[in-house]
Amino acid sequence: MLARYSLLSSSFFVTQALAGKRGLAWPYYNSPLDPNVLNTGDGQVVAIYDWETYFPPTSTGSIGNLGWIGMQGCIDCASSPVAELASRQAQYGWATVFSANEPDNPSSPAHMTPAQAATWYIQYINPLAIKKALPAVTSSTASGQGLDWLSQMVSACAGGCYYDYINLHWYGSSFSDFQTYVNSAHSRFPGQQIVISEFALTNPAGGASDHFFSQAFAWLDSQSFIELYFPFVATSPSLLAANDAGAVNYVGTGSCLYSDSGTASSVGNVLI
Repeated sequence: MLARYSLLSSSFFVTQALAGKRGLAWPYYNSPLDPNVLNTGDGQVVAIYDWETYFPPTSTGSIGNLGWIGMQGCIDCASSPVAELASRQAQYGWATVFSANEPDNPSSPAHMTPAQAATWYIQYINPLAIKKALPAVTSSTASGQGLDWLSQMVSACAGGCYYDYINLHWYGSSFSDFQTYVNSAHSRFPGQQIVISEFALTNPAGGASDHFFSQAFAWLDSQSFIELYFPFVATSPSLLAANDAGAVNYVGTGSCLYSDSGTASSVGNVLI
């Protein structure tokens, strides 16, 4: 269901619709890095989020002209208390909110049943008079996970959840599999705009991801139903290894958008 609300006063989403779709998924430990390295001003990279409702930590204390998207990724946590969601949005003025991070994944801190998620969403996300994305779901094809979980949540909402986007994650082994997954989501939720807030190959041969992302970026840019997309992840190999060993084991460091020197990596140069 499309949101009841529109934020036409937001210059970010007016200009974004006419420009790029690319964004930075920005971890909490990223303060040594500068997002402007990947924001050349040509309108390709337009957004940033950090899985939280606090300001993305950067070396410059600024995110330049990028549109910051707040994310209530946890159900309720010390870093992003859900009781402060509305006040933080009012304080910082983001035009879009992402909601729970992988609640379909039993090992996620945000794990909820679809019915629980519908109740939580209606209570905390619905009242925000801005653009909204449904919880970000995994690409798992297991029963009760991924798109199946999302369909069950939408049913549990019974028309009472207001949203503008569905939000997808994908990790896999090939561009063709990625394309199939995104198209299946589009078929399952026809007429809905899609954001992809995490995606990458899982430990690609040789560690390189450039060719995959070159294909993926070009294809996503050409799809009218794709609103925004965020390759995983806008950090450097050393920072990822020091702070997220699980991600390194699962994905590797070949998709990091920064080099250890803080410049754009080979994948980062594909992004910009």
